[in-house]
Amino acid sequence: MISSAHDVSPKKLRIVFMGTPDFAVASLKSLVDDGQQVLAVVTAPDKPAGRGRELRSSPVKGYAIAAGIPLLQPVYLKDDRFIRQLRSFQPDLQVVVAFRMLPETVWKTARIGTINLHASLLPQYRGAAPINWAIINGETKTGVTTFFINHEIDTGEILFQKEVAILPSDNAGTLHDRLKIIGAGLLTDTVKAIASGNCSGKAQSAFCDGVALKTAPKISKADCRINWRVHVDVITNLIRGLSPHPAAWSELTNENRIIPVKIFRSEIANDSHSLPFGTLVSDGRTYLKVAAGNGFVYIKELQIAGKKRMDVTEFLKGFHDPEKYHF
Repeated sequence: MISSAHDVSPKKLRIVFMGTPDFAVASLKSLVDDGQQVLAVVTAPDKPAGRGRELRSSPVKGYAIAAGIPLLQPVYLKDDRFIRQLRSFQPDLQVVVAFRMLPETVWKTARIGTINLHASLLPQYRGAAPINWAIINGETKTGVTTFFINHEIDTGEILFQKEVAILPSDNAGTLHDRLKIIGAGLLTDTVKAIASGNCSGKAQSAFCDGVALKTAPKISKADCRINWRVHVDVITNLIRGLSPHPAAWSELTNENRIIPVKIFRSEIANDSHSLPFGTLVSDGRTYLKVAAGNGFVYIKELQIAGKKRMDVTEFLKGFHDPEKYHF
């Protein structure tokens, strides 16, 4: 926490940046492009990926190497060697975007403190998957928040927020891409405000207004399974909120086969019916719809296990007699 506007020099702050995925790259690039003093970058260790299990580095590592920024990849954040390396940079401020939960010994290293960019309007949607859950829950707005890190995850004093509309056409991927750019700008503005001394945190309790808080826990496989008994808008929001990753899923079933299917895009029709939930209706060429709680869900884009992602017309060319199956 900043105790006084006079504690911070107007000169560029000494910054250590921490992040791993593509979402964080936009923020790191924004700081570098703004001329901020990014002394080092901390990111995840390289991990084996793909069928060949070859080591793959994080998007943040790729950018840091290209920008010539010193890089740290600790396996354990409490490792003494890593802590010594971190302290050797004598950071004024640490900036965290889409990284691991930090132990106190790390987030207290910087002179001013450690700030985080979160993809929601805190205190709503604290947790690992705020973009997904906002769409799944049918929200029409979300945003980005910068705040000081403290002992409890996503609960520190709020610095700045920016509201962003969730469009009916949005899925988790498109909203992610908008929020990473908007968030990068907000983060850079936050750093400049801290450097100038024109910034102080505000307790999250001041933002609650007596409204029940919604959380954003890590998405599990069970969260992704479609329940065809619920209303069509609930199903469509689930599909949108999980597309393109990890993707909503169900199983095409008949008396002989069970075929796992991921669904990436859908539309709804609030047509009344008396069909069993999960019944497939199709002309075998142009459309495939599923009977749900209060109408039908038209499947527009899907992927069968072991096959490529495809639109429904391409799928129906190779999948005969779909009405012999059900979800």
